[in-house]
Amino acid sequence: MKLKILFMGTPDFALFSLKALAASDNDVVGVITQPDKPKGRGYTLTPPPVKVWATEQGIPVYQPNTLRGEEFADFLKEIDPDVIVVVAYGKILPQNVLDYPKYGCINVHGSYLPQYRGAAPMQRAIIEGNDYTGATIIRMDAGIDTGDMLSKKKIEIKLDDNFEDIHDRLGAEGAELLVETIEKLKRGKIVPEKQDESLSTYAAKIEKADCNIDFTKKAKEVHDLIRGLSPIPLSFTHTPDGKLLKVVSARLTDIPVKNAEAGEVVSLDGGSVRVACADLCVELTAVLPEGKRKMPSADFIRGRGIAVGDILKP
Repeated sequence: MKLKILFMGTPDFALFSLKALAASDNDVVGVITQPDKPKGRGYTLTPPPVKVWATEQGIPVYQPNTLRGEEFADFLKEIDPDVIVVVAYGKILPQNVLDYPKYGCINVHGSYLPQYRGAAPMQRAIIEGNDYTGATIIRMDAGIDTGDMLSKKKIEIKLDDNFEDIHDRLGAEGAELLVETIEKLKRGKIVPEKQDESLSTYAAKIEKADCNIDFTKKAKEVHDLIRGLSPIPLSFTHTPDGKLLKVVSARLTDIPVKNAEAGEVVSLDGGSVRVACADLCVELTAVLPEGKRKMPSADFIRGRGIAVGDILKP
């Protein structure tokens, strides 16, 4: 039995699931995504990744400004999906949409629920030093990531994994789990599981203040922040002249701090910028200086952008 699937998603993370559904034994009857948005210095109107791919595949794409009201209700009746799959769509679904499909509205969430509900689950899991995260498929309700769990899978967060690594791994794992879950739903082989509210945590949206590196913290905390925000939006500090210095990548060391204050550059050996933290040193291996391109730290050093004894400050 083929299910008629209406897919709702916007960024690259959603593409993993859309591609998997399109290749499955089901029928993706349409894609709902956010309106095109201006990007870049020229504010060029740019379509979301989901729209670009769906259009190339000949899948009908719709970009409603709102899901509320009679217009979208009539659209739902016309499409008449058996299930709605939502992956990083970017808008809250009203109750009439949640209630419409026979098999409900299914969401792929990038965490091992009930941990890290909310907007930035992958980044927060890395920043907070977790050694695992996961993908969870839920049947959506009116809350934010509070619905009953249909399936879930853990994945390891390795010491040097950054946000991009986890994003891509979870995107792929979540897409595979989604297809498996829908097949089991069709056969009535899934028993939904309530989330344990006592174990729930919230992953708030990443704000600019979250990106500011505090070298008075322990080295691992600094390292986790840097990798959790790379390659976007990037953590940052400031050089002694007040210029912004974003950090693309870093390496955790076991080198203790000796007679140096937090944020002090203690070595430029080996092409990396070694900085003192509360206990150990971290090595900044790639940076984005203000007004310049991303570069290896070795290039930044050669350009005399930094010197031993400099203090990097918030």
